[in-house]
Amino acid sequence: MTAPIAVSCGDPAGIGPEIAAAAWAALGDSCPFVWIGDPSHLPQGTPVAHIDSPAQALSVCPRAMPVLAMAFPGPNTPGTANPDNAAAVIASIETGVALTQAGETCALCTAPIHKKALIDGAGFAHPGHTEFLAALTGVDRVVMMLAGPALRVVPATIHIALQDVADALTPDLLRDTVRITHAGLRDQFGLEHPRIAVAGLNPHAGEGGAMGRQELDWIGDLVADLAREGLAITGPHPADTMFHAAARARYDAAICMYHDQALIPIKTLDFDRGVNVTLGLPIIRTSPDHGTAFDIAGTGQANPTSMIEALKLAQTMGATT
Repeated sequence: MTAPIAVSCGDPAGIGPEIAAAAWAALGDSCPFVWIGDPSHLPQGTPVAHIDSPAQALSVCPRAMPVLAMAFPGPNTPGTANPDNAAAVIASIETGVALTQAGETCALCTAPIHKKALIDGAGFAHPGHTEFLAALTGVDRVVMMLAGPALRVVPATIHIALQDVADALTPDLLRDTVRITHAGLRDQFGLEHPRIAVAGLNPHAGEGGAMGRQELDWIGDLVADLAREGLAITGPHPADTMFHAAARARYDAAICMYHDQALIPIKTLDFDRGVNVTLGLPIIRTSPDHGTAFDIAGTGQANPTSMIEALKLAQTMGATT
């Protein structure tokens, strides 16, 4: 590795600081990163090395956690978001993006944010982290992938009500989702000929039109068109038979039609080791697959496994590109 990973601090009242410190303790210099935030938010006793540039992280990481220090204006109470710190949380993300775009860091790993605190304190105008990163990097459409040791899934529609999925799921959206996923698997995961399986929208993939017609009316044709373009793609498949071990062996990523269709199987298979990956950005971005966990922040109960896996995956992807 020629550059460390940038880690934005996330909401300091959540578990972000403690899982970052735990990840450094577990990984040491095997996966160097630089944490961007206020060092006073880290757990007491965390060995900290203040650095001026990410390049310095490589030498100090074996003995201390490298920190690009930012002063946060408001007090920090674990479990209670403080809108006064919103602008600094946003600045941590912006700094991580800028460093990664400049090549000073090889990837960005983001700790969880609290959107209401960002809205209340800084007028945050984006639905979430992913959309903010797309805006910062000048990208119109990105894809959310959840990746674990046993499965990679991509929901074509994400945080919308189930009753709205059929209208939101358009041919353009599904085609773009497949193409961005294919490019990400090839360019960032190093799969020369990635295999993609597409789930149906309806039970039993519509069962010949008896349970819905989207599969017959356009999803099947779209999959066939993409296959004729040269993609290794199959579907639409009944979602209830796509995620057992033998089925998973036949593809590298599954494109699902809505949030729970994608996230239930991966979280059931390995809840702690799932990683959120944003495909379609000009930078590598990973994140632990959980939220701020205000209810346990500061108690020492936070499990750092997803953060550790997010850092390790960012390192692997950084070495691939």
